[in-house]
Amino acid sequence: MAMTQTAPTKPSNCTGIPGWVPEAAQQYLAHVAAGQSLREIAKRSGQAPSTICRRVQQIEARRDDPLIDEALSCLAEATRQAPNTTKTNRTNKETWRMTAQIRTPIQDEALITREARRILRRLCETGAILAVAQDMDKAVVLRQGPEGDQTRTAVVDRRVAQAFAVKDWISCLQQGGKIARYGITHVGKTALKRLLEEDRKRRLGSAGFAEGPSNFQGQHATWGTRTVKGEGGTRQKLRVNLAESPLAGLARRKGTDGKAFLGPELVQAGERLREDFERAQMGPRVGQNWDRFLTGSDRGGFMTDGGIGEGPSAARKRVSEAMDALGPGLADVVMRVCCFLEGLESAEKRLGWSARSGKVVLKIGLQRLLQHYEEHHGFVPAMRDG
Repeated sequence: MAMTQTAPTKPSNCTGIPGWVPEAAQQYLAHVAAGQSLREIAKRSGQAPSTICRRVQQIEARRDDPLIDEALSCLAEATRQAPNTTKTNRTNKETWRMTAQIRTPIQDEALITREARRILRRLCETGAILAVAQDMDKAVVLRQGPEGDQTRTAVVDRRVAQAFAVKDWISCLQQGGKIARYGITHVGKTALKRLLEEDRKRRLGSAGFAEGPSNFQGQHATWGTRTVKGEGGTRQKLRVNLAESPLAGLARRKGTDGKAFLGPELVQAGERLREDFERAQMGPRVGQNWDRFLTGSDRGGFMTDGGIGEGPSAARKRVSEAMDALGPGLADVVMRVCCFLEGLESAEKRLGWSARSGKVVLKIGLQRLLQHYEEHHGFVPAMRDG
């Protein structure tokens, strides 16, 4: 399967640069960090010197973005430290601004791809932004609720966020002070659709239908699919809107008293479960059968991963404990809505419940989930802005 990059990259002859770096950024580093001439780079790549010059200028203009500046500084340092690096003309080319606290660029392209499926999807949700604070090694995805509350929906390593910025998957929306805010770009949405489509083809390929028809790329909305267990144990696909989770829609509904049906603290508890659920998919056992949680049996029988991938292993443990705390019935609807992103009507139908009963059970389940997080994990819901 082809690697997921924004554009095919060509060898830059600049040692120490990871393969995920786009060609334009590689050429920029070859010229500015390694001191190679524009004509030399153009001859090697088969492009015109004017094209290389324009690309170098475009990358330089993007260095006002904090993440891009940090990433290029890290990559330039790695280029200088690599053996056989040309150091001529480097002094007058650029005074590198080493503002990044993390000096080692990320090398694992597979990790960037896995995180892209999780983080870019979150950034597609309405009102979602990626917040990057100074001197913090993590970035946080926040989504603004209908009442102005901020819900944390994901956390990502700062170096991965830097890779997203270099690939033009995210762009800076607001800069100033100690926090920069980023949003997903059109290139990022296209990359996410491609990644989800590759996942779909891989699942079909494992079943012998690699060439099955698909109209995914022809859709204008940001849609994706979820595969869940249907009636009789059959596997069924759900079409879900990536721009909004079911909880976000329910949070806008009003109860009989005029207040939001789901308070922000319940939404945050559900989003924390989904975050753990998505992190759990990153481990070695990515094919883990989470549907076994929905049967109310043997929830503790597939916890370990041989000591590999401690983060995903801990996430699986937290999901398992949460489902045990909810118990059958409540765990079913909470996992379907929060993790599988099923709508309430679909969940009610699959569970054999009467119409409009699901939201009441879901609210009870989220209340118990919040209590579990508060008692066992010290969970404190975020306060509203202002």
